[in-house]
Amino acid sequence: MADAKRGMRRNLTAYGDEEFSLFLRRAFIKAMGYTDEALDRPIIGITNTYSGFNACHRTVPELIESVKRGVMLSGGLPVEFPTITLHESFAHPTSMYLRNLMAIDAEEMIRAQPVDAVVLIGGCDKTVPALLMGAASANLPAILMVTGPMLTGNHHGERLGACTDCRRFWARYRAAEIDDREINEVNSKLCPTAGTCMVMGTASTMALCSEALGMMLPGSACIPAVLAERMRNAEATGTRAVGIAKERLTPDRIMTPEALENALRVLLAVGGSTNAIVHLAAVAGRLGIGIDLDAFDRMGRDTPVLVDLKPTGQHYMEDLYNAGGLATILRELGPLIHQAARTITGRTLAEDLADAHGPREQNVVRPRSAPIYREGGIAVLRGNLAPDGAIIKQSAASEKLMRHTGRAVVFESLEDLANRIDDPALDVTADDVLVLKNAGPKGAPGMPEAGYIPIPRKLAQQGVKDMVRISDARMSGTAFGSIVLHVTPESAVGGPLALVRSGDSIRLDVPERRLELLVDESELAQRRSQWRAPARHDEDDRGYRKLFLETVQQADRGCDFDFLAPKVTMRIPGMRRGG
Repeated sequence: MADAKRGMRRNLTAYGDEEFSLFLRRAFIKAMGYTDEALDRPIIGITNTYSGFNACHRTVPELIESVKRGVMLSGGLPVEFPTITLHESFAHPTSMYLRNLMAIDAEEMIRAQPVDAVVLIGGCDKTVPALLMGAASANLPAILMVTGPMLTGNHHGERLGACTDCRRFWARYRAAEIDDREINEVNSKLCPTAGTCMVMGTASTMALCSEALGMMLPGSACIPAVLAERMRNAEATGTRAVGIAKERLTPDRIMTPEALENALRVLLAVGGSTNAIVHLAAVAGRLGIGIDLDAFDRMGRDTPVLVDLKPTGQHYMEDLYNAGGLATILRELGPLIHQAARTITGRTLAEDLADAHGPREQNVVRPRSAPIYREGGIAVLRGNLAPDGAIIKQSAASEKLMRHTGRAVVFESLEDLANRIDDPALDVTADDVLVLKNAGPKGAPGMPEAGYIPIPRKLAQQGVKDMVRISDARMSGTAFGSIVLHVTPESAVGGPLALVRSGDSIRLDVPERRLELLVDESELAQRRSQWRAPARHDEDDRGYRKLFLETVQQADRGCDFDFLAPKVTMRIPGMRRGG
C-alpha cells in the first residue's frame, strides 16, 4: 500500500489543510461517542448489507456485532457503514443488472472511509461477487464473510430446500400433478430459516469459490446461517481483519492467477452455478487477469463433479458442512489445486488444509475415482450459433439430450415468451428446441435468469420433463435441465442468435462442444442484412440504465462495465494455452 497514513488520517476530506481536515473529522466522529484512545486504534470498516427485503441477510445485524467483538478483542475500532443490498427475488429487473452498481458503491465507500481494513458481508448471489469486485478495485485490506445457507425444510417426510425444490414442485404444479393447496403448503416450507439457498445455487457456489480463492477464513463457506458457529466465525473474521490491517495484506496478493484457478477448479468439482463463471470473470477482470473459456473447458475435462448435492445430486449444504466443507473437496482434488496459493490467513492453502479437521466418514463428497459426473459440471460450447462461446451445466442435464438435433421454436423476447409459452395453439413438440432471444446483458437488460425456459404447459401435462433450451440469458444455479446459456455475442447486438427463426434446425453436441444453426450461410447473410437492433425505450437514455447499456460487456468478459476493468496483463496458469 503506497499510502502510509493509517486510521483517521486516511482519505482526509479535501479542505486544503490536512491538519484542519483531521481536526474536523475527529470532532464529528466524537459525536458518535468515541474517545481519543479509540480513534487511535486501527479502524476496521464493516459493510452492512442488511435489508428488509433480504431474508438471505436477515442475520447480518447479529453477525456485525460478532465481527465488532472480534475487532475490539484484537485492539481495533470497528465502524460499520452501509452499501447496497441485493436479493435475487427482490430486484427488478434482475439482481445481475444491479451487481455492478453494488460493486461501484462498495469500491467507492471503501475508498471514501478512513478504514485500515474492511469486512465484506455478503450472501445472496450477486452480493458476494459485487463486494469482491469492489474490494479488488479499491485494493485495501479486505476479508469476506458470508451469511451462510439455510437449514432444510420438510414436507410430508421429504426434505425441501430453496430453490431447486421450488422449481421441482412448481414444475409439478404446472403439470397438474399437485393442486393449489399443496403448492401453497410447500411454499411455506421451502425457506424455513434465514440464510442463502441450501442447494448448490449461486450463493453456495460463490461461497465455496471465495473460500478457495483465499478471501474467507478456512471453513467459512458452509456453516449454516442460524448456527452459533456462524457467529463465532464472524468474531474470528473481525479478529483477522485487524491482522490484515497491520500486515497490509491487500486483495491483489490473495486473488492471484493461481488462486483464481483454484476457484474455477472448485466451481467445476462442486457442480456449481453457471453464474459463477460470469462472476469470477468479472472479479478476475478487475485485477487484470484473463479467463479463457476454452481453457476453462479443458480444465473441466479432468476435474470431475465430486459433490453429491442438489441440483446435480441429492444432498444439501448442511450435509456438506457436516462432511467437512471445502477442506474435504480440496483434499480430494489434491494435485489439481495450487497448494502454495496464499490465503487471507497469511499462510498457504496447504498450511490451512493441514490445520483443518482430518478426513471424516461421509457420503457427500465422492472420491475422484467414483465421481458424481465424470467431467466438470460446466461445458463450453462453440459453433456458428455461439462464436464467442456458450455454456451448459452438463451435470444437471439429461444424458439423452446431450446430442440432439431439433426444430427451433423461437421467442423474440421475455414478453413474447410469457405470452405464448402456455398457449395451447403453440406449435411445439418434445423434440423441438426452445430458443429465447434478447435476454442477454444489453437485451433484457441485465441478463436475467430467464434461461430456465419453462416446459410448455401442454407438454408438461403430457409428462415431458426436459427439452433443449437455448438463450443469451442466465439460469439460476438452483435450476436443472438441458439448457444452453450465455450465448455470445447476444442477440441484441446482432449475434447469430438474432438470426434464428422458428423451423430452423439446431444441433447440440455437448461431447464435441458444438452448437450449430443448420442454415446455409447465404441465407444467414441475407437475414443479417435485414436485422435491426431492438427499439430503444425512453428510460434507456438516462441514469444508471444509460450507463449500463453503453458500457456493459458480454458474458465472456463477466458483464462488467468496460471502464472498470483494466487491460488484461496476466493469465490463469492452466489457461495460458488459451491465449
